[in-house]
Amino acid sequence: MLDFSFTEEQIMTQKTMRDFSEKELLPRYQQHDKTEIFPSDLWEKMSELGLMGLRIPEEYGGNPVDYVTLGLIIKELSRGDPNCAQFTVLPILSEIVFNHASKEVKDEWLPLLASGKKKIALGVSEPHCGSDVSAMKAKAVKKGDYYYLNGEKSGISFMMNCDALILYAITDPDAKTGGISSFFVPMNLPGVNRSSYKDMGEKLIMRGSVFLDDVKISEKYRLGEEGKGFYQAMSTFDVLRLCLCMVALGAAEKSIEETIEYVKIREAFGKPLAKFEGVSFPLVEHYTKLMSAHWLCFQALWAHNKGLKHTKETAMCKYYTPQIAVQAIHECLLLHGHYGYTKDFPMEQRLRDIIALEFADGTAQIQKIIVTRELMGKEYLPY
Repeated sequence: MLDFSFTEEQIMTQKTMRDFSEKELLPRYQQHDKTEIFPSDLWEKMSELGLMGLRIPEEYGGNPVDYVTLGLIIKELSRGDPNCAQFTVLPILSEIVFNHASKEVKDEWLPLLASGKKKIALGVSEPHCGSDVSAMKAKAVKKGDYYYLNGEKSGISFMMNCDALILYAITDPDAKTGGISSFFVPMNLPGVNRSSYKDMGEKLIMRGSVFLDDVKISEKYRLGEEGKGFYQAMSTFDVLRLCLCMVALGAAEKSIEETIEYVKIREAFGKPLAKFEGVSFPLVEHYTKLMSAHWLCFQALWAHNKGLKHTKETAMCKYYTPQIAVQAIHECLLLHGHYGYTKDFPMEQRLRDIIALEFADGTAQIQKIIVTRELMGKEYLPY
């Protein structure tokens, strides 16, 4: 039997998040883009709601909701502010710490992450490689009980205000993907430096690069076994990509709703714009695509809850959802006319913000290669 309904608890959570999103996030969405100041008060309010510990076990002060519920939460928050919604993606990184860190690191950091007192980020890409993770050059050389980290990681979300970084580096240059290991790197270690980017959107995500110059780090900060980092990263991307899709969906759906209300009251030739098929039909088409992506994403989240393989479904979601979300928001901007192009309406900012999700954590081209591999076999890959 197929069941497309959410539980009563999930519906209550959805309502709570929508109320918070409408009252706290949406009114300040455009303000953050102008000031580029991190909203510490909103971070604290979201922490008080338990949103920073969504995938962290209760023993560390977390709130380990299932992934379908996590998707609902992210989508509802994104209706108000897709940037603040991404704050709730960070607990997935904390889950890496819980699954792979030493007990000492878990005991010290997980309570701080769950309470929102500390922030974490993920460092995978480098200036010369993004999608080709195996081509990374950052190195971790072991000497006794310590590793020495050298290299640069780029395009890191929350780089400029994180307190620690989950970082991937080469420990065995001859082992290709089997030579990549992961580390939990506190940002206050000697030899760690960072710089910020000036992005066209997503100002609160504060992307940047980190530079590692002979950073000495204890073996206890390695996450999992040496050489298992690549596989750890790939399994994490299967979830991170779905969460970013929920961000795109929430922002696009809110834009459609706002535009429907606008075209009902805006008139041309003595009639509301909504009466013209050139206006109503595009909205219907975009809404249909968004709903199809909505259920594909939740199917993948459901599969993750069940421990089922969903790499293909996740890749389908990631190439399709941000793309159609951007198209929908673009259409909404156009239907607002010149007003949509001004900063008086949130459309132009949503467009700039959601474009970033088209490449974050894997471009559409890479996702299509993944789907090709799953459908046709590895022998038909271009590499």
